[in-house]
Amino acid sequence: MMSHQAFVFLSYAATAVTLAGLLIGILLDGRARRAELAEFEAQGVRRRSKAEGGPRS
Repeated sequence: MMSHQAFVFLSYAATAVTLAGLLIGILLDGRARRAELAEFEAQGVRRRSKAEGGPRS
């Protein structure tokens, strides 16, 4: 049977690994989105949020 200390340690370790995985995934995805935006802007595609004036529908 597992001791209480071992259970707590394994729980914290599993949480740390999960959070590290999520953080790495978010950072890699952000890097990919920035590269995608740079590629679009190089092609001349502009973001909608930069549009000035005119009615919005």
